This record gives sequence, structure tokens and C-alpha cells, in this order.
Amino acid sequence: MPVAESTPRRLVLKSGPTTLTLDKDAGKASMQRKLLIWKLKPVEAALSDISDVTIDSAVDRASGVEICHTMLIQRTGEGWALPAPDRKGAETDAAAIRDFLARPA
Repeated sequence: MPVAESTPRRLVLKSGPTTLTLDKDAGKASMQRKLLIWKLKPVEAALSDISDVTIDSAVDRASGVEICHTMLIQRTGEGWALPAPDRKGAETDAAAIRDFLARPA
């Protein structure tokens, strides 16, 4: 995801219809998605609830293309999948999120 905004207190990543906002002042992570022209209800979680940031990849059986997502794993076991154009993009996004949250790789 391209980084839309990066400050010490706020990180915004965008990929197609998905926007992830991490805000230290509010102490929240928010993911906003769109379906066609409608904005879906945003999902939110506390930044302290994010326990891990990982890369999830799978190979599409029909085309053989690798599909990658940056995953934000929460303490409850819930995970948010953020689409990435390729593995390198997913790794870049994961590194930006880890740096922002001050988490080791």
C-alpha cells in the first residue's frame, strides 16, 4: 500500500478501496473499505490490541499468481487483511506498520 501520510503520531496506508489509519493520539487503528460506490462501516481497534504484523501469501490455483496481504493480528485472534500488489509491497507495508508501532520484525 502506498503510504498516504506518515508522521510520528499518524500513519495512513491506502490500497485501492482500503484505507488503514493508525493514530497514536486517539490510540486507535481504523480500517475503512469501499464496495463499489458505498463506504462500508469502518472497523476500529485499540493500537495496544495489535499483537503482531505478518505477511500472508497464497498462490491462486487457476492463474498461479502469488497473492499477498499484510495482516494485523489482534490479541483476540481477529486479523485484518490489507491487500498488497506483490510480496515486496506487503513487506514494505508491514515494515512501516512495525516501525510506527515500535515492534520488532
